[in-house]
Amino acid sequence: MPSPSHDPLVVSSLSKHFGQRRAVDGVSFSVRPGDFVALLGPNGAGKSTLFQMLSGLFVADGGSAQVAGHDIGREPIRALARLAIVFQQPALDLDLSVAANLRFQTDLHGIARSEARQRIAHWLERFKLSERADDTCRNLSGGTRRKVELARALLSQPQLLLMDEATVGIDPASRASILADVKALCRERAMGVLWATHLVDEAEAADRIVVMAAGKVRFDGQADELIRQDGHDNLLDAFLHLTKAEGRA
Repeated sequence: MPSPSHDPLVVSSLSKHFGQRRAVDGVSFSVRPGDFVALLGPNGAGKSTLFQMLSGLFVADGGSAQVAGHDIGREPIRALARLAIVFQQPALDLDLSVAANLRFQTDLHGIARSEARQRIAHWLERFKLSERADDTCRNLSGGTRRKVELARALLSQPQLLLMDEATVGIDPASRASILADVKALCRERAMGVLWATHLVDEAEAADRIVVMAAGKVRFDGQADELIRQDGHDNLLDAFLHLTKAEGRA
C-alpha cells in the first residue's frame, strides 16, 4: 500500500490526442498534501480533457497520472477511490432532497449507515446547510447547489479534490464563499486540490498556478513569479501575454 507520504497527484508526460489534435500534450506537474493548485487556461487549453483523464473518463494515449501513489491506468479502482470531483455541469438529482442526495453518495461508496449519518451531519453543518437538509435540490439557488455538490464530494474523505470550473454560472458571493471553503479544507485536512478555471481572480487565491495553453503546461509556479517573468504589473496581464503567444487569448 502507498505510504501517506505520496503526493495526492503526480502527472507525468500525460497526453491525449483526437486525430491530429493534441488536446493534452506531454503535461507534467504535481499536487502536494495541503496544496491548492489552480489549473489556469483559456477555453480550449486542454483543462477539461485533462480532468476527464484524471477522473477515469478518458484513457491517456501516453504518460501517467498517480493519485496517492496509485496509477490511474493500472489501478483505476484504487486511484479513483482516493479522489473526488465537482464537475462544471451539475450532477445532483434535483427531485431528491439535500440529505437524500448525500445518502445516495455514501451508499455508492459502501459507507455504513451509522458512519454515513455522522459524515452527512458534519458536512451539512460545515457548509451551513443543516436547515436545508430536507429541501428539494430543485428549490435551491445555484450557489447552494454547488455547496451540496462539494459536501457530497467530501463524504468519501478524498486525498485529492478536483474542481472543474465548478463556480461557473453562480453569483460572485457564492463563488467567493466556495473558494474560501475549499482553501480552508486544504489546510484542515492536508488535502490536495486542483482547481481548473479560466478566471484569473480565482487563480490569484491559489498556492501555485499551472498555466495550460494549446494542450501544454506553459508555467508552473507562484503568481508573483509569473507576474515578474515578463515584467507585468498584475496576473491578468501576465496570463494574457503568456496565452497570446499560443493564439489563445
